[in-house]
Amino acid sequence: MQQQQTIDEAKMQEFMMKAVGDMGAATVCATILLGEKLGLYRAMAGEGPLTPSDLAARTKTNERLVAEWLNAQAAGGYVTCDAAAGTYELPPEQAVALADENSPMFIAGAYDVIAAMYEGDEKLAGGFRSGEGMGWKDQPSRLFLGTERFFRPGYRTFLTTAWLSALEGVVAKLEQGASVADVGCGHGASTIVMAETYPKSTFFGFDYHKESIETARERAKEAGVGDRIEFETTDAMSYPETGFDLICFFDCLHDMGDPIGAAKHALSALKDDGTVLLIEPMAADTLADKLSSPIAPMFFAASTFFCTANAVNQGGQPVLGAQAGEAQLRGVFEQAGFSQFRRATETPFNLVLEARR
Repeated sequence: MQQQQTIDEAKMQEFMMKAVGDMGAATVCATILLGEKLGLYRAMAGEGPLTPSDLAARTKTNERLVAEWLNAQAAGGYVTCDAAAGTYELPPEQAVALADENSPMFIAGAYDVIAAMYEGDEKLAGGFRSGEGMGWKDQPSRLFLGTERFFRPGYRTFLTTAWLSALEGVVAKLEQGASVADVGCGHGASTIVMAETYPKSTFFGFDYHKESIETARERAKEAGVGDRIEFETTDAMSYPETGFDLICFFDCLHDMGDPIGAAKHALSALKDDGTVLLIEPMAADTLADKLSSPIAPMFFAASTFFCTANAVNQGGQPVLGAQAGEAQLRGVFEQAGFSQFRRATETPFNLVLEARR
C-alpha cells in the first residue's frame, strides 16, 4: 500500500511558482526561435524604440502578430517596453546575444538545440524503453545546425586566442606548419577557425555523421580554406594513425560510446611530442557540486537527450555524459595510456584540458 504523505502547502506553492517560471521560459524559447527566423531581432538591433507597425513594416510581417510577439518578448525580459508610448526596444546587451552572429555572446543557435529535444522526444522515449538510447545520426536535422551555431562563437572567441596558447609549445608548431586532427568535428566550425589562423598547417576533420561532413566541406570552401582541410566520414577509432602534432576533441568525447578507446586511438595517432586538446563542458567532480551549478539544468537536460543517449546507443563503456568533470576525464586518459593530463585553462562554460604521452 502506498504511504500517504503530508503536503507542505508553502513548499507546494514555492514549487508551483518555480514550475510556472520554467513553463514561461520554455514557451519564450519558442518565440525566440520565431523572432530569429523572421529577422525581428536583426530589424530591431540598434534602431531604438519601435512600434509594432514599425517592426512589421521593416520585416514585411503582420502587425497584430508582431505586437503579440513583442509583448511576449517584453514579458520575458528580452525587449523593453514603453507602455505609454506603445514602443519596444531591443537593448544593446540583448542585441549582441540575439542579433549579431559574429558576437562571442551569440546564443540563438541554442534555441534550435532546445527545439530538437521536443522534436525528437518520441524517438528518445523508445530508446529509454528499449535500452538502446538514440544515436546522434538519428537526431532531428535542426540539432546539427543548432550545435554549429551555438558553439561557433566560442570557438571564434577563445580557440586561437586563449585555448591553443595555453598548451605547451603548440602555437609555435601551428605557425611553422603542423598536422592537426579534429575528431568529432561536426560541421567543421572549430576546424575552419584553426585553418584560417594557421595557414601553414594542415587540418583533418573526422566525424561519423556523413551529412555533417558534407556540410563541413561546404563551410570550408565558403571560408576559403578548403585547400588545407580534409574532411572524412569516420569514427573516433578509425581515422588514420598518420602522426598528428595535435588532436582535438571539441565538446564531443563525452558523447562517445567508448571514450577510453577514442583516447587510446588518439595516443597511437599522435607524434611522440604531440598533444591532445580536450574541450568539455564545465563541471565539478562530485554530484552535489555538479547539481549546485546554475548551468547544471541545461547541461544535464542536453546530455539526457543527446550526449548520454548517443553513448548508450554506441555501447557506452563508460557513459560519461556532458557533466563528466575533470577527475573522470583524467581517468579516461590515464586508462588510455597518457601520463600527462592537466587543466590548461577554463571559461565559465568550458574545461580546457591538455593530454600528452
